[in-house]
Amino acid sequence: MTLALYNTMAREKQAFTPGRADHVGMYVCGPTVYDRIHIGNARPLIVFDVLYRLLKRLYPRVVYVRNITDIDDKIIDRAREAGEGIDALTARTIESFIADTKALGVLAPDVEPRATAHVAEMVRMIETLIERGHAYEAEGHVLFNVPSMPDYGALSRRDRDEQIAGSRVEVAAYKKDPADFVLWKPSTDEQPGWDSPWGRGRPGWHIECSAMAERYLGIPFDIHGGGLDLVFPHHENEIAQSRCAHDAPDMARVWMHNGFVSVGGEKMAKSLGNFVTVEDALKTAPGEAIRLWTLGTYYRQPLDYTEEGLRGAKATLDRFYSALEKLSDVEPTGRDTLPDEVREGLSDDLNTARAIAALHGLAGQAFKATDAAERAEIKGKILAAGDVLGLLQQTPEAWFRGAVGQEDGLDDAAIEAKLDERIQARKAKDFARADAIRDELTAAGIVLMDNPGGTEWRRK
Repeated sequence: MTLALYNTMAREKQAFTPGRADHVGMYVCGPTVYDRIHIGNARPLIVFDVLYRLLKRLYPRVVYVRNITDIDDKIIDRAREAGEGIDALTARTIESFIADTKALGVLAPDVEPRATAHVAEMVRMIETLIERGHAYEAEGHVLFNVPSMPDYGALSRRDRDEQIAGSRVEVAAYKKDPADFVLWKPSTDEQPGWDSPWGRGRPGWHIECSAMAERYLGIPFDIHGGGLDLVFPHHENEIAQSRCAHDAPDMARVWMHNGFVSVGGEKMAKSLGNFVTVEDALKTAPGEAIRLWTLGTYYRQPLDYTEEGLRGAKATLDRFYSALEKLSDVEPTGRDTLPDEVREGLSDDLNTARAIAALHGLAGQAFKATDAAERAEIKGKILAAGDVLGLLQQTPEAWFRGAVGQEDGLDDAAIEAKLDERIQARKAKDFARADAIRDELTAAGIVLMDNPGGTEWRRK
């Protein structure tokens, strides 16, 4: 089945054809590392992780680039507010980012470039833009000359007034045009900076992604992804820089954007203060449940955050893992092949909801099947679906014993100690104490299952 993807540039779903038949290049904008990521930031990480997993099944070679912006005015401001060095702030934030992505089951990209390691490429691109008449120097700044690109704005389709109003660039007397945006800016002695033909300074945000994408994928490449909020001005300006520096008709063949995560109908954003960090969400539900909740809605649609939604996703995963537990006595067959229903759903513009519905159907079959060969095939299909969705990557035992979100402080060793105490109480015929221990564990979210072979436990 042909993979079809919605192309924001074309405003339609199109059959995907990479520039090279056996090689796909994808770039997705990564974090600006001044604070921990929130659930809204996590959505594109999860969405494009699924696309990456799918592409790797469909093509012999996939190069996925996801950058880290480690030089930006937000970082400079946060470090100053915290009285912390920029290097220390970014190192700590990157470490937290890696931990959060791991908790969400997000694979590491093939290349994860940091902006500070690619300033030389940015300077060269700016020099090319100046030489081609698309940029100019003014009072230590270098700016892109928007009117030099007649079809600027093709991605966002904003008219001239909307471009100026939404450009998020400061009004300055040295600009030739109000819509012009910064490629390079001067740095004070207290600010990080690099030597350049225009003096000591630092790059603008937009030029960073253009330079890193060119460095690792070339221009044009196949897929550029990110959140809907990046369409303008960030992606629009990336296109302007990359196309004008290379005199190319395209920067990327396909532009993909996921919808916003909201809280009570309002977009989740750090600037609004209505955000929930991944770190905090993990106190409510495991990372895999956050991932499933995210994928339960078509990626281009808005997604409203609720704790009830996370708990519902956790309950769904309980059912899926119970199905795998039911099949624990058979080895999976056919795990390397995606079930038709899953492949059809994901090939239809990454319709993860359809793929998850197929998983529900497979789980239902797992509970009913009795033939060993059939059960082995069902298990293979469930695991194959889980692999491409980034779900069901644990054993049922590990899942049901997971400690994510608990506040009682009982780790596995403490629970086992309580069970030993209960066994001793029952041997001593102190059934009141044995029942009290069961009640204590139940209150802590631990379910006990007595059977002839002993007592098993799992977390709710």
